[in-house]
Amino acid sequence: MGTETELKLELSADAADTLLGSGLLGEPISVEPLTSIYFDTPDHQAWQGGYSLRIRSVGEAHIQTVKATGPNNAIFARSEWEAPVTGNTPVIDYSTPLKAELDIDATAPIPQFSTSVKRHRWNVDQDGSKIEVALDTGFVVAGDRQTQIRELELELKDGKPNALFVLARRIEAIVPIHFGVASKAERGYRLLGEQTTAYKAEAVHLNRELRVSASFQIVAEACLRQFRLNESILLDRANPAALHQARVSLRRLRSAFSLYKAILVDAESRRLKDELKWLTGVLGTARNIDVLIARAGSSDIRGRLLEARDSAYDDVLNAIYSSRAKALMLDVNEWLRCGEYLTLSETTEIRNGPVVDFAIETLDRHRKKLKKRGKSLVEADDEHRHEARKAAKKLRYACEFLISLFTGKQAERRYAKFIKSMEELQDELGLLNDMATAPTVVHELELDSHPDAESLVAVGNREKLLSAAQSSLDDLMERKRFWRG
Repeated sequence: MGTETELKLELSADAADTLLGSGLLGEPISVEPLTSIYFDTPDHQAWQGGYSLRIRSVGEAHIQTVKATGPNNAIFARSEWEAPVTGNTPVIDYSTPLKAELDIDATAPIPQFSTSVKRHRWNVDQDGSKIEVALDTGFVVAGDRQTQIRELELELKDGKPNALFVLARRIEAIVPIHFGVASKAERGYRLLGEQTTAYKAEAVHLNRELRVSASFQIVAEACLRQFRLNESILLDRANPAALHQARVSLRRLRSAFSLYKAILVDAESRRLKDELKWLTGVLGTARNIDVLIARAGSSDIRGRLLEARDSAYDDVLNAIYSSRAKALMLDVNEWLRCGEYLTLSETTEIRNGPVVDFAIETLDRHRKKLKKRGKSLVEADDEHRHEARKAAKKLRYACEFLISLFTGKQAERRYAKFIKSMEELQDELGLLNDMATAPTVVHELELDSHPDAESLVAVGNREKLLSAAQSSLDDLMERKRFWRG
């Protein structure tokens, strides 16, 4: 088994051509066509189990590769098993997890889809580190469906990981780049299913043996992956569901910064959190209008809102394409893997401490904070209820981030009941927040005097919602904590 340490960058067709003509990487050491066939059982047992299986043809040679894709995978480093084979027939034995973990029969895998690319390859010396660079241009094909590939892989062969980001910044100075979070295998499996309009948060898988800092990296990577998947949809078309999920991913990432604040005491952590707040705010403006459109009571006011939404979505695209956002994505990815927070002496003990102890303390602390902020919701003013809503979100995200550390049927049952109560509380607090903020949004859109403006504001019976929210909070506080046996 080997482990790849790499960055994957997505390019446009024009950017790929520009990079090839720039001379930045020098002359390629090779240019060759590569064809890969991806295999799986008819019910996709390998993929569902967290692995991909392919056979790549390079001239007369055939190389079989099994890669971790699920809980064992990360954006920055992942495990792989590689071996030569004869022809396009997979070899399933105990040298890979397919047999050892999934018990896949040797005759079960069949072709699912293929990739065909031209690969330009360079060896680059970046500040004494050896990096293999590969530019793949081509297609993923599944039956009569296909999607383009324009991706640049920077793989560290020897040296320091930060050299990958130095090289990425040199490339970004010449052509626009986006971090790639979807493998060729993932793109192929997407072609086999229905088109996805938005990506919700995926389950986070944490190992109980992890250090606290490593658990933060996994949580943050999951948030960044969700953002990039939805950002890709937004760059293609205005999509309210994708915009909502992109905003959720950024809010989850900001919550992760708060949850792990004990180890994030460096100046860069604070700066990045502020920058993430800026980008979240841009998406939030468009999201607020989407919410109002769903309530619009007449075609006229709906038309006014659609015009405002078009402008807000233009602002979103301008922000995403801006040098500020591009720098943010490079900075946050580099800091996550190579930042000062990983070496500060004052956080050594907690940073290297057991993640389970950290999780229990964190969940207890945020539960206590919600209990305090949620006292007397009926008598509290809108500002205090908003603080309770934010505390509920942070506790919800903490539960989702850390649940995999607590296994067993008892923990699963308690978690299901705990999250159900949290969802009810968040729904009610969300409606109350809409009641409080909708008039401000309507005013900012200059729709106060419109005869149908009331339809944008009235979302429910306030007294009943207050009572229901208090009841849900009380019920939540009575739930047994899944993180304590």
